[in-house]
Amino acid sequence: MTPASSLQTSDFWRPRWGLERLGVRTHLSFRDGGVSLKPFDRLNLGLHVGDEPERVEQNRSIYEQQMGAKAVFFDQRHGTDCVQIDHATPNGLCADGAYTMARRLACTMMVADCMPVLLADAKGRLVAAVHVGWRGLVGLGGHSTLLPLGVLEQAHQDMSRVLRQAFESSEVRLFAWLGPCIGPETFEVGEEVFGAFKAKEAFNAEAFKPLEHKPGKYLADLPQLVRLQLKRLGVQDVWGNDGSKPWCTVSRPDLYFSHRRDRISGRFAASIWLEP
Repeated sequence: MTPASSLQTSDFWRPRWGLERLGVRTHLSFRDGGVSLKPFDRLNLGLHVGDEPERVEQNRSIYEQQMGAKAVFFDQRHGTDCVQIDHATPNGLCADGAYTMARRLACTMMVADCMPVLLADAKGRLVAAVHVGWRGLVGLGGHSTLLPLGVLEQAHQDMSRVLRQAFESSEVRLFAWLGPCIGPETFEVGEEVFGAFKAKEAFNAEAFKPLEHKPGKYLADLPQLVRLQLKRLGVQDVWGNDGSKPWCTVSRPDLYFSHRRDRISGRFAASIWLEP
């Protein structure tokens, strides 16, 4: 098992989309490198999990130093709201997606089993980070009502609108990178999750495997569900999480925080930004 300390500069966890020459930068945090104590050891970036706020703020400063960019952190609610940010945007807004054309400003999403998805347009003009849990992905609102758009659909729509308005072009090509999340061998869900995805799109059923010894229970493949959604949106250039063990938050306590595994857990993050 590769130690976390050797992965900070590993290309395995970076997009291979070739947008670096256009100024697109990304960063993924691991557990190493921070000052939080157990059970939040060490680079916990979440203020809402019970960790000492002073340590979290210090960790956030460390994270920004690693990137060389300012990060905007959100209060994520497993919803579908996406916001455009600039250098005046404060931390703590409620949103599960953020996009920007500003330079050296990192769209940042924290996770501990959900998937961070990083998006960039092919010309390096607009970037976004999206927090993708199953509720946000399927677009499940209050009272278990399916919304018109899930969080990835909302982000795609917002980014397309901004690009068309700013550059008066109808051509929009987005690249996507899928970060670590709970893996397909550990994400056990019930009938309500399976039913919600099947109701949204029938082909989503192929990402669920029934558990023979647990009637009404399934193993859900979140990376596959995300890829199916991106394909439907016309996003063909996708890198990152392929559902294998190295990407599974539950299976790698040395690398990732996991709420499903530990119940009391910190948060790691993925960020994307534009260099001048």
